[in-house]
Amino acid sequence: ESKQRIDFILVYEDESKSASEKKGSVMRRKVSQKTSRPLPLLSDEDVIAKEPEFFTAPFRKDQLKCFFVKDKEQFFTPAMRSRMAYYILSRAPYEVRGNVKKFGFNKLLDGGVYKAAYPLHDCRFNVKSKEPSCPNERFLLFNEWAHPKSFYKMQPLDLIRKYFGEKIGIYFAWLGFYTVMLTLAAAVGLCCFIYGYTTRESSTWSKEVCDPQIGGEIIMCPQCDKICPYWRLNSTCESSKRLCIFDNYGTLVFAIFMSVWVTLFLEFWKRYQAKLEHDWDTVEFLQQEEQPRPEYEAKCIYERVNPVTQETEKVPYTACGKCMRVSCGIGTVLFWVLLIIASVVGVIVYRLAMFITFSSNLHSHLNNRKELEPFKEYVTPQMATSITASFISLIIIMILNNVYEKVAILITDFELPRTKTEYENSLTLKMFLFQFVNYYSSCFYIAFFKGKVVGYPGEPVYWLGTFRNEECDPGGCLTELTTQLSIIMTGKAIWNNIQEVLLPWLKNLMFRHCTQVSSEKVIPRWEQDYQLQPMGKLGLFYEYLEMVIQFGFVTLFVASFPLAPLLALFNNLCEIRVDAWKYTTQSRRAVPEKAQDIGAWQPILQGVAILAVATNAAIIAFTSDMIPRLVYYWAFSISPYSGGSEHTMAGYINSSLSVFNISHFSEMKRPNEEITPYWFNNITTCRYRDFRHPPGHPNQYDFSIYYWHVIAAKLAFMIVLEHIVYFTKFILSYMIPDVPEALKEQIKRERYLTQVILHETNIQHFKELMKPIADNLQSEIEEPELDLKV
Repeated sequence: ESKQRIDFILVYEDESKSASEKKGSVMRRKVSQKTSRPLPLLSDEDVIAKEPEFFTAPFRKDQLKCFFVKDKEQFFTPAMRSRMAYYILSRAPYEVRGNVKKFGFNKLLDGGVYKAAYPLHDCRFNVKSKEPSCPNERFLLFNEWAHPKSFYKMQPLDLIRKYFGEKIGIYFAWLGFYTVMLTLAAAVGLCCFIYGYTTRESSTWSKEVCDPQIGGEIIMCPQCDKICPYWRLNSTCESSKRLCIFDNYGTLVFAIFMSVWVTLFLEFWKRYQAKLEHDWDTVEFLQQEEQPRPEYEAKCIYERVNPVTQETEKVPYTACGKCMRVSCGIGTVLFWVLLIIASVVGVIVYRLAMFITFSSNLHSHLNNRKELEPFKEYVTPQMATSITASFISLIIIMILNNVYEKVAILITDFELPRTKTEYENSLTLKMFLFQFVNYYSSCFYIAFFKGKVVGYPGEPVYWLGTFRNEECDPGGCLTELTTQLSIIMTGKAIWNNIQEVLLPWLKNLMFRHCTQVSSEKVIPRWEQDYQLQPMGKLGLFYEYLEMVIQFGFVTLFVASFPLAPLLALFNNLCEIRVDAWKYTTQSRRAVPEKAQDIGAWQPILQGVAILAVATNAAIIAFTSDMIPRLVYYWAFSISPYSGGSEHTMAGYINSSLSVFNISHFSEMKRPNEEITPYWFNNITTCRYRDFRHPPGHPNQYDFSIYYWHVIAAKLAFMIVLEHIVYFTKFILSYMIPDVPEALKEQIKRERYLTQVILHETNIQHFKELMKPIADNLQSEIEEPELDLKV
């Protein structure tokens, strides 16, 4: 096995050398050297030299004289050589059986003929090579990028691109840009949180809930049948204060700010991406013909006429067959999405069942144990149910992720996309759809469904005819949504870091221990790299997916959790260095690939940004209590609905609670006498959160005029806010061009000069070819003239 592996690596290097004489992607003509002033956050130019700037053009061997060739052996970079060698090896035939032609080293790898195939790292990451021919780029990347001591430095993107290729380089460029933009969002979110924290004691509704003369005199109805007792409103004093931290007017400002921020982020990223495309010579990458995948070519058995070239070509399926493959793929995706929704329903049923259990046992358990008595005010049945359900949701999410990954790969392989770009885009859309439903479904349930259709104490709504639909926490559903988001975001970040740091390190350590040979003092480079973790076929897919899911948490539900950008910022600061450390020290060197942009993730980010406006507006309108407070302040706190003549928030708590006559409880719903509190004497009514007519009214327990005012205000607020924000986003998108004007002119200038150079070269070459013919013609013309003169 070792001999086969060494021979294969040698063939890999030999093929790359021969390919460098035949093919190429870019030839260069030197123009200038970049110069800039050193910055404290940049690496020293004596350590990492600036890359020279070139005019570029597609490589043609017959135009070799047009281009700047300082050293023929170093003309093609190692990344280009590796890419050429990969192209040759992935299509090299090795067996023909009748009409079946087998080719490509990927097939040999799957069959176990070869153990692995990978480009070699240039040196050890922690020891500088003493060989003059070794560039030590891996050593530089570790010291100046991946090492913890360099956490404050900006990323050496040109060196990353040079060593790993444009695809990995543009990922780290995007991640760094996203992290920088998060600093502004995190600062504003932190200010919003501080504002809510400092004003939680002074808010009128919080004071009324905690006041013994107001909240202490309000008796609330049971929140479940028979086993739930009556309770005083001031028992939720701490929950009310926690709600004020996140449910305040600063949250509204922050939600609008984040809607504008996400637009600025996407627009400025397009501009920065355009600059990278120009600097990294990928402006015309998509205009070049992308080669089909070897897996696609191996199954081409049908013939068709190419609509572009009008030539006959081989395809792996007919039009009907392609339609069947796509239909089967869509059906399978929908089935698994429904399975995710079924798991969410299972968690909801758990919440309903556990709420009844906690309601009957939690308070008695806390009262019987003196050491837990201080937590009595903070731990409510709703909060305990929400926390345990959040952890269960997190576990289910992590388990289902592994299943959906394999399902998405199988579906995409069955569809058989033609090119690698098409393959990655198709897989990206499927995986994001799975992850979107998996991660966000529980948050959508809490934000928009929980506590919305619960009826009233005399006629509650039941799930499956058995479980009473759960109500929001006394502090409001916004608190539960915040709890859900914080647990899922934190748990996901911790689990991902364990996977990215601890697991590769342990696997490499165990592999080195099992394969070490004591007789060899010096381990060859290919053996050292073989002991590292393979990159995998999907490469950067999981890195992008992790960050895009985080982007969704930061934007979709930020109205309920203003600290989400701050948590994301801390995670990304670690993520950049963890990924750098992993790629530099723990993984085999990836085959360098060209990429013009972040691919299918760009429209996904734009879709999330558009959806975020609607979700945040809906959270503020339907999940928080901001709109009911504003309706009370502007409409119901003055005459004719109240005796006051000035707008005030005093009395809001009393106006937001409806009255229920306890004699209207049926025997199946009436609380048991043994759990009735001692202070519940001669009380005939209880209160509940809703806007309904009181008992004795001609339309008792029907929705009141207050309810319809609130619904109209919520809908009006959501529509107006969405239109204002969408209009602002449109104006910003129009005002900020995707490509800077100066860069457009520079690209046009370089194209013009490149065409002039190539045109002049063609003319010069044509003159050289025609010179002997012209000389012969000239001599034939001159000879008759000489004879005539004689």
